[in-house]
Amino acid sequence: MNLESFHRQSIEDREGFWAKQAELIHWNKPFGQVLDYSKPPFARWFLGGETNLCFNAIDRHLASQADKPALIYVSTETGEEDTYSFRQLHEEVMRMAAIMIEQGVGKGDRVLVYMPMVPQAVFAMLACARIGAIHSVVFGGFAAHSLASRIDDATPKLIVSADAGSRAGKVVPYKHLLDEAIELSAHKPSCVLMVDRKLAPMTRIEGRDLDYASQREKHLDAQVPVTWLESNEISYTLYTSGTTGKPKGVQRDVGGYAVALAASMKHIYCGNAGETYFSSSDIGWVVGHSYIVYGPLLAGMATIVYEGTPVRPDAGILWRLVEKYQVTVMFSAPTAIRVLKKQDPAYLTAHDTSSLRALFLAGEPLDEPTAQWIEEGLGRPIIDNYWQTETGWPILTVAHGIEKTPTRLGSPGMPMYGYDVRLLHEQTGEQVGVNEKGVVAIMPPLPPGCMQTVWGDDERFVDTYFSSIPGKLVYSTFDWGVRDADGYYFILGRTDDVINVAGHRLGTREIEESISSHSSVAECAVVGVADQLKGQVAMAFAVLKDPTVIATTSGRLALEGEIMKVVDNQLGAIARPSRVHFVTLLPKTRSGKVLRRAIQALCERRDPGDLTTIEDQAALEQVREALAI
Repeated sequence: MNLESFHRQSIEDREGFWAKQAELIHWNKPFGQVLDYSKPPFARWFLGGETNLCFNAIDRHLASQADKPALIYVSTETGEEDTYSFRQLHEEVMRMAAIMIEQGVGKGDRVLVYMPMVPQAVFAMLACARIGAIHSVVFGGFAAHSLASRIDDATPKLIVSADAGSRAGKVVPYKHLLDEAIELSAHKPSCVLMVDRKLAPMTRIEGRDLDYASQREKHLDAQVPVTWLESNEISYTLYTSGTTGKPKGVQRDVGGYAVALAASMKHIYCGNAGETYFSSSDIGWVVGHSYIVYGPLLAGMATIVYEGTPVRPDAGILWRLVEKYQVTVMFSAPTAIRVLKKQDPAYLTAHDTSSLRALFLAGEPLDEPTAQWIEEGLGRPIIDNYWQTETGWPILTVAHGIEKTPTRLGSPGMPMYGYDVRLLHEQTGEQVGVNEKGVVAIMPPLPPGCMQTVWGDDERFVDTYFSSIPGKLVYSTFDWGVRDADGYYFILGRTDDVINVAGHRLGTREIEESISSHSSVAECAVVGVADQLKGQVAMAFAVLKDPTVIATTSGRLALEGEIMKVVDNQLGAIARPSRVHFVTLLPKTRSGKVLRRAIQALCERRDPGDLTTIEDQAALEQVREALAI
């Protein structure tokens, strides 16, 4: 079967198609109905079926490959390198689950995981899945303010954390950030489980903080049975930035997610049991959930959990790991490859990467020069794929497990099975033609594995994702795209105010609110600006309450530094603007809307376009002057 007919079947016979894909996982109780779409746009998959993500990821492989590698941990930060077999991983997950149960965590309770890339983070996720608790992973090192908002929204009974992480040889302490976040939050977890890596000193709170190592010793022989869950019960929530200040908790189910990932491992990534999968992402992002933890383990593969950068100890580290562990499938981001492109090209050929069948890249647009460079250097297929936290697995790519479709430079590929993708006119909602720009949209129901709703807020789910195209109930990706005559899609950029910094989605509204919290700032605008290395960076323009504070160069630089520090403390270094420019007024329409697209265009040295609605042309001239255009 070719990709076109496979895709057509998935749209025209959804129930028959997905019933077949559901055979890829174990069901403790068979489902009675494949799809319930009686309440658009909410879709429920595999109704009545009972399964468990942890069982499918670990237990079902014990009979055939108990002693084969399941989790390979490598930290170039601490020099540690450990391998856990499926049997050992099973034991560690049951120990973690027993600790959670002793602390009163059960089915439906939330557990917040605030961890670096260490095995215990994966144990915690899988332990939650085993006992039916809902995990919510927050990127390790996230600032206290952002962490507090997630604690309040998820209301976890337990938080699992560590003393510190490490990045590029620099220790990043976590405990003080966690303590501050709990102090800031209205919700107070009853227990905090701390993994002490001996990287940074930490103060334990009596009666609240538990030591993981001593707790683990108590439960070495733990036997924790699987809690079977109805397919539509919640597996996890994962927060993603939006155009409002409050992050959205993407809520995902159990059965649909397991089926979608198992199918993607077969059809898209072509991973086989007994092989090794290496994703250089982080468990704080959706890629880490889908393709570090669950996807590879569902397929019976070993998965590499990597703490480190692409250039430490040298720019050959990723390829050394490919050689050492015979990686067959690798997943990274264009930013990582652009970093490597600046290094000595000899590193690309210093290690034997012949085990590698393909390198997948996602998280941000892949530019042609980077794609060509890495493809020529590795001599392996480079496969782009486009998706979102909300979808959990690729929307656009090529599926070599179905048909050896060629890739096309600059394009992530074609719509994947299950996704009825359309390019729609932003205002009329009509489909656009070949090579015409439109909003990338998906006709519901969304396929298995996609978000069920926004955690605790069904109305926000509908308003955010299904209400932006006039007169049509369609899911908007909030990305512009075009489609060529052969059906390949090209992503052109965001339609909303979310920017993508090295694969990390950041809401400009969140950054603006952070900058505006500085006592000197009256108002500000933040835009995403194209960056050769990171894809995009944040650029800020601030109006001050008292412009005299920047009358001198030293005063301006000092204030810019202060503002950046505020953003660091509230949102983390990833959200820090590359520059904060000071102006006396922002470009706005006569109705008061900030002309962010015009500001962005000037930052990128492009024509700002139609400015007939601008209130004061002098505001745009100030932006030009600040940028020295």
